[in-house]
Amino acid sequence: MRLENAERMRPVVNALVEGGICAVEVTMTTSGALEALEACSGALGDSAVLGAGTVLDAETARMAVSAGARFVVSPILCPDVIRICRHYDVVSIPGAFTPTEIVAAWEAGADLVKVFPGGLLGPGYLREVRGPLRHIRLMPTGGVTLDNAADFLAAGAVAVGVGGALVDRSAVERGDYAAISERARRLAATVRKARGTVA
Repeated sequence: MRLENAERMRPVVNALVEGGICAVEVTMTTSGALEALEACSGALGDSAVLGAGTVLDAETARMAVSAGARFVVSPILCPDVIRICRHYDVVSIPGAFTPTEIVAAWEAGADLVKVFPGGLLGPGYLREVRGPLRHIRLMPTGGVTLDNAADFLAAGAVAVGVGGALVDRSAVERGDYAAISERARRLAATVRKARGTVA
């Protein structure tokens, strides 16, 4: 979830949870993200797992965990971020693109590896990479949509990260949280159906 500012974060999170999404990533590029993350994590209880995204360094990871993040996502591999996550028993999801980067992230202690940008090469790339790397839990993000999420799961992804295709910026600006909930329902249904076709 990448917003211009954090003021609308709570209603957007609520709309996603209402639609069946139970893990929401709050990007650290959002102004006021840490404060909003702390407020949302306290209010939601166990109804959703909140995490921090676009985490580029250990200090940001530490602050995000202190604010209530239960997983930390990065577009890059930063071993210090993984170490912070392991220290605090928080799920670490560093980013990688090539097979070498994917293996390096896994060997550094990642719980999942974010294949980014996943949409650039598509589900076929993920399927090919999984041939020799079946032991690594992959999560494509960047270019994953409601239309191709099932294809990524069928290619062997353990999860998908869906951003702008799920949290439509214009819907947020209009305060049309029902539209966001509806997209969330569609994505949740797609994921449930696709779980039976994993490679």
